[in-house]
Amino acid sequence: MAEKGGVDAAPGGAKGPDEFAGMMDIPMKIRVEVGRRSMKVREILTLQSESVVALPKSAGENLDIYINGRLLGYGEVVEMEGNAGIRVTDLHESK
Repeated sequence: MAEKGGVDAAPGGAKGPDEFAGMMDIPMKIRVEVGRRSMKVREILTLQSESVVALPKSAGENLDIYINGRLLGYGEVVEMEGNAGIRVTDLHESK
């Protein structure tokens, strides 16, 4: 079945992989955010090696995953061959 403009779509209106073929080599920036915290300059100047900055998330809570500044979903830290990685646990539904 063809959508407007004669482009075939996957069931449910989702785009199939062929529709993105021209974009597969476009670089995108991925940012994983553990949490955010605002601090005053005087607080930042007191930081030393091994200082701890408290964040508004609990240990074990999912991390926010952004692609080019837009929220993609949530994930958790995993170890992959001695390196840290992110497992996507939930995708954000844009409205």
